[in-house]
Amino acid sequence: MLRDITLGQYYPADSVIHKLDPRVKLFATLIYIVSLFCFKGVAALAVATVFLFGVIKTSKVPFKFMVKGLKAIMILMIITALFNLFLTPGEPIFSFWVLKITKEGVSSAALMAIRLTYLILGTSIMTLTTTPNQLTDGLEKAMAPLAKIGIPVHAIAMMMSIALRFIPILVEETDKIMKAQMARGADFESGNLVKKVKSMIPLLVPLFVSAFRRADDLAMAMEARCYNGGSGRTKMKPLKYEKRDRGAYVLVSGYLVLILLCRTFLPWPM
Repeated sequence: MLRDITLGQYYPADSVIHKLDPRVKLFATLIYIVSLFCFKGVAALAVATVFLFGVIKTSKVPFKFMVKGLKAIMILMIITALFNLFLTPGEPIFSFWVLKITKEGVSSAALMAIRLTYLILGTSIMTLTTTPNQLTDGLEKAMAPLAKIGIPVHAIAMMMSIALRFIPILVEETDKIMKAQMARGADFESGNLVKKVKSMIPLLVPLFVSAFRRADDLAMAMEARCYNGGSGRTKMKPLKYEKRDRGAYVLVSGYLVLILLCRTFLPWPM
């Protein structure tokens, strides 16, 4: 389960998506997230589906590798769907005691499950096709206007990039600790909820120790290289828009317009 988390990982490949400017991918991800919670009906869903799978195909990242990331949020997805299923008012189709399933609830639960699935797949593309260094440079460049009002843009971009990069590292570390504890007789599966929570204590303590040790090593490495923030620093690979980046902006903007048109003129129910 832990190794199935793909967020924060980078998958090297020779694709157009990998070569895009990180600012384009940040913009596209933001627009895509907005579109997921804007669309209504089958027509807009079809447009979002074609766009998502078209980008996945272009990125050359194996679809099976991306689907692995869904296993980590399966419980959250089920809980969200159940809340929408039982708490959405409307025309009842089944009732038992205080529980009532409505026609609108079924539609809302299905739509929310699809949105969460597409959200994970879509956001994973950005981290799978963008290195941490590129992501840091893209965030810093995109937020550059905020530096004029005293906001430490470089520090924020660096912290976000390090946080994303540490996700797969900590997941791998957790997996190693769990296997070591299980080899010593620890049981993380059986028992009630309280017992399972207690069984996590031998896992959390070494994990926190390892996380702080890695953070300290990173800080020492940055100090040894005379890192002092973003003031006066130059870039080894300065970001520069190319023809494909401008084309990607047009494509993403057209996608958002198409979603809004489907929402306005083709609001076919799910």
